[in-house]
Amino acid sequence: MKSKREKEELELSQMQMPISAFLESYNKNIPAAFPCASVATLKKFQAVHPALFKNGDMWSIAQHRKKLMDWLSGYRSVS
Repeated sequence: MKSKREKEELELSQMQMPISAFLESYNKNIPAAFPCASVATLKKFQAVHPALFKNGDMWSIAQHRKKLMDWLSGYRSVS
C-alpha cells in the first residue's frame, strides 16, 4: 500500500503542466551529473518528438522527464 506522500508524488508527476512549470521542476530535481534544460532546449525536444505532445504544449514529469534526460545527454554531446 502506498503512503499518502507517495500518492501525492505520483499525482504530481502525472499532472499536465505548462513548459515553465516543467522546466522549473525538472531543473530543481535532476541529479547534478545531468545537464539542465532551458526553454530553448525544451522547445527543440518538443519539435523533435511531436508524438509525445498529444496534449498540446502540456508537459508531465512522468511522461517527459526520462526521455528528455536521455535526449539532452546526446544533444549536448553533439552541440
